[in-house]
Amino acid sequence: MFDAKKAKDGCIAWIREFFEKNGKGCNAVLGISGGKDSSVAAALCAEALGKDRVIGVLMPCGVQHDIDMAKLLVEHLGIRHYIVNIKDAVDGLMVNMPRELEVSTQTKINLPPRIRMSTLYAISQSCNGRVVNTCNWSEDYVGYSTRYGDAAGDFSPLGLMTVQEIKAIGRELGLPEVLVEKVPIDGLCGKTDEENLGFTYAELDRYIREGVIEDEAKKARIDSLHRGSRFKYELIPCFDPNNM
Repeated sequence: MFDAKKAKDGCIAWIREFFEKNGKGCNAVLGISGGKDSSVAAALCAEALGKDRVIGVLMPCGVQHDIDMAKLLVEHLGIRHYIVNIKDAVDGLMVNMPRELEVSTQTKINLPPRIRMSTLYAISQSCNGRVVNTCNWSEDYVGYSTRYGDAAGDFSPLGLMTVQEIKAIGRELGLPEVLVEKVPIDGLCGKTDEENLGFTYAELDRYIREGVIEDEAKKARIDSLHRGSRFKYELIPCFDPNNM
C-alpha cells in the first residue's frame, strides 16, 4: 500500500541530500505547465529548499490556453518565476531547416519540448541552478516523453513514481485539487495523454504495480511501447574498447 506521507517526506529529504552533494546553495529550476507533475515537483522542492530557492519557468509556444493553471501554481507556492515564450525560437529553427528535407510530424511535435529544455538550462546557468526533471514512471514506462526534452534534467524526484502516487503526494502537500486533477494534455498536438496512449493512467499504473490488466489489446500495446522505448531512460550505450 502506497504511503503518500512517507513518500513525500522521503522525497523531500532526498532532494535536500541531492543539493548537499551536487549544488549546495544552488536553486531548483523547473518548467511549470500547471499539471500535476510540475506542481508536485515544485512543491516538493519548495518544502526541501525553501520557496526562495525554487524558480519556475513558464514556456508557452505562442498562446497557451491553460497557462492560468501554471500561474496559479507559482502564486500558490509563492516562488519566483519567469515567462519565456518559445514560439520565435521554434519558428526560427523550422524556417531554417533544409528545404529539401521533408520535416516529419514527430520532429514538429518534439521540437518545442527540446527548445524548452534549452531554455531551462539557459536560465539555470544564469541563476546558479540545477534543472528538475518532472517526468513520472508511468510516462517513462511507455516512452511518453521527449528525449533531451522533458526527459532531461539534473535530478528526478518523481521519476520512479506512478501518476496515481504523484496525485496522492500532491494532496498530501495541500496543492489545489484543480492542479492535482488537471487533465494531462501533451501541449504538443492538442490531445490528452490518454487519447494519445490508448489507455488510461489508472489502467497503466495498475499494470505497472500489480501486473493486472483486463484488456489484452491494451496489455499488448503497453508491452510494445515499453519494449520500444527503453532506450529513452537507460544510459546511452557506449563502445568499450577494453572489451575488444
